[in-house]
Amino acid sequence: MADERTTVRVTRGFLSKPEKIYDAWLNPAIATKFLFSTPDGEMQKVEIDAKEGGKFTVIEKRKGEDIEHTGTYEKLQRPDRIIFTFKVPKFSDEETRVTLDFTPDGNGSQITLVHEGVLPDYAEKTENGWTKMLNGLAAVVMD
Repeated sequence: MADERTTVRVTRGFLSKPEKIYDAWLNPAIATKFLFSTPDGEMQKVEIDAKEGGKFTVIEKRKGEDIEHTGTYEKLQRPDRIIFTFKVPKFSDEETRVTLDFTPDGNGSQITLVHEGVLPDYAEKTENGWTKMLNGLAAVVMD
C-alpha cells in the first residue's frame, strides 16, 4: 500500500555532556560540518532559527545540484529533546517528523534519534544517513 510508513531509530553514544551535543545541533557554524553534509558535497547554506516554530534550511551542492533540507522546530527542550518536521523537496513534498532525545550516560551522553513517517523503501538509506550525521557530530564536538 502506498500510504505505509515506517519509523527509523538510531542511537549513538557521545563523550560530551547532553548540553554540548544539543547546542552543537542548533549552532549553524557547527551544523555546517555534519548536518546533511556528504564527503563529495559542498555546503551552500545553513540557516537555523533555533526556537519553537523556527525553521531551518540546509542546502548542499551534490554533483552540481543543490539539495535542500528544510523543517520547523516543534519542540526545543534543552538539553533533553529536539523535535522537528523534515522535508527534502527534491525527493518529496511530504513532511516527516524527527525526534532527538539527549540523555546523560556516565561522563558523556547518548542520542536516540527517531524518524517517523519514512517510506519503507527509504528506511535503510535514512538510517545510514542519520548514522553518518551522528558520527560526524561526534567528530566535531570531541572534548
